[in-house]
Amino acid sequence: METQTRTSGIDVAALGLGSVLVGSLPAALLTDHAPERYTVEAVFTRRPERDEVTEILGTETRDRLARAGYPTVEVTVSDRRLEIANTNLEELRDGLAEVLADRLAEISAAVRARQDAAAVKIHDAAETEQARAAAVAALAESVTFQVSTSAGARETPTDREQIDSWRTEGGHSR
Repeated sequence: METQTRTSGIDVAALGLGSVLVGSLPAALLTDHAPERYTVEAVFTRRPERDEVTEILGTETRDRLARAGYPTVEVTVSDRRLEIANTNLEELRDGLAEVLADRLAEISAAVRARQDAAAVKIHDAAETEQARAAAVAALAESVTFQVSTSAGARETPTDREQIDSWRTEGGHSR
């Protein structure tokens, strides 16, 4: 079984179909009263993601079924099951199952590629932001508050001169 590793570290297998739910088939199959077409439920190999369900139910899937010669077949998703309406086991065996498997593999790969691209974009944005924050911090650290050499060269008044200058400011009583 082929798997792809997601950026979260979890291995996620491609979406596929495992088996037909025999209990959901019409009881009259292989009798004179068997329906010609009915709904077949197949179990997904894993729970489909929301984006996968959207694509399974989308127009491309319907178009693909019609182009493959199954214009009346309809699919719906119910939890971990694909409900394939207006078909029969013989039609599935003779080619419909392969068309569905191919479509699910295509959907799974496309969704995974979009998720991987989004993860790369998020990772790149985080790295860019981290570099920007480091540059801001380095720039802030380059700022120093030192007395300039020209200010240090000025003559500093003596304590007596400072006190005498305050006498002219007012508030001094003699």
